[in-house]
Amino acid sequence: MLDNSLNVFGRAGLYITIFLTGASVMVIELLGTRMIAPFYGASLYVWSSLISVTMIALATGYFIGGRWADNAQRTGLSLIIALAALFTLLIPWVTRSILLATDPLGLRMGAFVSALVLFSPSLTMLGMVSPFAIKLATSRLEGIGSSSGSIYAVSTVGSVIGTLLLGFFLFPMLGSRQILIGLGVCLFALSIMVGIYEKKQFALTAAILPCVFLSIVGLALVPKIVSAGHISTGNSGFEIISEHESLYGRVRVMDQKTHDLRILTSDASTIGAASISNGESRLTYQDIVGLIPALRGNMNRVLIVGLGAGHMANVLHRQYGLKVDTLEIDPAVANAASNYFGFQSSGQNIVGDARYEIRHLSGGYDLIIHDCFTGGTEPAHLLTVEALTQLRSLLSKNGILALNFVAFSQGYNAGLASVAKTLGEVFAEQTVFISEPGKDFNDFIFLASNKAIDINSNTLNAEQVNWLQTRKFNVDKTQGLVLTDNFNPLEHLQVHKAEYYRRFLVDWLGADLLIR
Repeated sequence: MLDNSLNVFGRAGLYITIFLTGASVMVIELLGTRMIAPFYGASLYVWSSLISVTMIALATGYFIGGRWADNAQRTGLSLIIALAALFTLLIPWVTRSILLATDPLGLRMGAFVSALVLFSPSLTMLGMVSPFAIKLATSRLEGIGSSSGSIYAVSTVGSVIGTLLLGFFLFPMLGSRQILIGLGVCLFALSIMVGIYEKKQFALTAAILPCVFLSIVGLALVPKIVSAGHISTGNSGFEIISEHESLYGRVRVMDQKTHDLRILTSDASTIGAASISNGESRLTYQDIVGLIPALRGNMNRVLIVGLGAGHMANVLHRQYGLKVDTLEIDPAVANAASNYFGFQSSGQNIVGDARYEIRHLSGGYDLIIHDCFTGGTEPAHLLTVEALTQLRSLLSKNGILALNFVAFSQGYNAGLASVAKTLGEVFAEQTVFISEPGKDFNDFIFLASNKAIDINSNTLNAEQVNWLQTRKFNVDKTQGLVLTDNFNPLEHLQVHKAEYYRRFLVDWLGADLLIR
């Protein structure tokens, strides 16, 4: 059995080890969403899966780690850390295969099983560290409470620091694959240092060799793991011309030259599309939005929530001379709009979360365009009574809120009905247009205001009026739910849509472009 006595140096080293492994747990958990989101989206289901898998893995690790600590004879903590390092390195290498294998399981089960297979091995090993460390740090029974409390406190502090380090520093500089590879290499180095100490302090003759062997195996795999992520084209003919991983998603600009098409994606969602040759938008719903200023004259100021590729901002400024402020949560999206889609600012460009930023804006907007879409879903917190009331407070007396919502047009759609009913709680009038008449999966453009909207405006020609008339859509909102900050099941109501959209994107772009 292990000699449980530790000198001051050994105890300090143990706490450093606990700190580093605690930080590693949170880094892996947070990076888990970044590995899965390009395929399954960044929905509540993905987050729930990652959190559940983390708890399952840690609980399993605590149980097995305690048994291991009580029975360890020739190996110790160093081997546990080395195994955690190896499993961490394998994550970016096997991600594509695991996601493709779980694809038939659907959004919810697929996300959960993917997370379980990809992250539970390394997280289980890291969970084994704490009970093993408690065993090492406890020299007598009456000190076990103090030792265990200190160890879990240090581990938790490490998790906090790891979270902040990842979010504030690592993510803005490196991609998730590179961070995972770096974390695996660092854990290998830690395992060897711990193994050297274990051999000297506890005479564990087998402590170092397994760590060195696993380190050699892991480092030999690094070139293959790095090259596994270098895929620039897929069978669909799309070519990635720009890619940036931000805190909010993997933002890519891709060209399909055979169809004169350039698209902007964020994880598993297309948020912009244009012709390569002339830069004109290829999204029909934006043509509807482009006619809104003609429906109600004397517009001067516009706010766009959700920049996308920036086409609407350009059109509204170019055709109507409007001053357009934009609000976009992801700086990578804003940069891509400027660098690859010709977005030119005519007003204030704000990068931040809408619910926070709109509280600090001055009102008087004649038009607010609400166009937020990601991974087959919309950010539900921006579609509640409270959020819409905040936006209404920024509108001028006769201002219009234009809201884009993706849904099915055929049959009863609970999500669509709920958005319509929620808008009805905030605005006296609403008119709905559909992007592509006759198609089931569609963009719905809600125009909401406190004054009736007349599409037979004198400023529209007969062709434009007829074009809009053919796209008017009646939403039955009688059975819809009023969405609030307290009760908002929108994501649950939209599961079928998220599944359909993900399947459409996989078939269109190809799995190789989504999973890297």
